Amino acid sequence: MRAKRCARVGARLILLLIVTATALLAPPPPLFAADAPPADATVPAIGRTWPVGLRPAVLRGWEPPATVYGPGHRGVDLAATPGTPVRAVTAGRVSFAGRVAGKGVVSVELTGTGDPPLRTTYEPVTASVEEGEEVEPGEVIGTVDPGGSHCAAPCVHWGLRRDESYLNPLSLLPPWLLHRGPSRLLPLA
Repeated sequence: MRAKRCARVGARLILLLIVTATALLAPPPPLFAADAPPADATVPAIGRTWPVGLRPAVLRGWEPPATVYGPGHRGVDLAATPGTPVRAVTAGRVSFAGRVAGKGVVSVELTGTGDPPLRTTYEPVTASVEEGEEVEPGEVIGTVDPGGSHCAAPCVHWGLRRDESYLNPLSLLPPWLLHRGPSRLLPLA
């Protein structure tokens, strides 16, 4: 009787180890729709934080225009209520902090991203930094403005450019930031 009980406990432990290993080694589920544009291979995944929140909802994704002046969405819209802190995604230098067409905008040239460097933009934002200031990953660069958003719900528009070319800003984020939270082990019984 005792031998059977030990065998069952051993079998359960082995099963638990197999299930745990499978869960840890399985690829995480995608955060975005399967038809979303892929990450840009020319953009290094150097981001260390989302611009707002921990994993904000993407209200509208990046939709590259077919031509330079064609229609599209040259960034991503992230859900964020007015007053939410806006953070630098990675290290850089503030290249602009002011108003454009009535909206608060902060632009940051990203350190070590080539020539011309990558540049992120955030709007509508009330800046707490000034042009020329160096920023670190996660440093607050402003807060979401109460007005000026082009979204139906409150949001911040996050963009990425290299020179005159618009790129997918989500490409800056490594997989561990893009995917949902950690795996959770549940009891077998």
